[in-house]
Amino acid sequence: MAQSVNITELSLPQLELLKNQLDQMYVPGKLHDVEHVLIDVGTGYYVEKSADDAKDFFKRKIDFLTKQMEKIQPALQEKHAMKQAIVEMMSQKIQQLTALGASQAAAAKA
Repeated sequence: MAQSVNITELSLPQLELLKNQLDQMYVPGKLHDVEHVLIDVGTGYYVEKSADDAKDFFKRKIDFLTKQMEKIQPALQEKHAMKQAIVEMMSQKIQQLTALGASQAAAAKA
């Protein structure tokens, strides 16, 4: 997102760009007005802004998302550690059950 805003700062009236179509197909296009851009503000709403306003919007959005990531990172690390402990415990239980099954099979043959 922020890279496309930086591109619009160029003063080329026929700026080449790739327009995202269906998340995987790109079609070449031309940007005729580099002073005004449409930005997706979420839930299908688009707002026309100047290139400078769009750059400020994306900077604020990046800062907000960075702060949110920093908030949830400790909880994510804790959940990852809990998951690792559970996987380790399950692995130990499986090894115990496998060993128990093998010893019972050997005892039944004898």
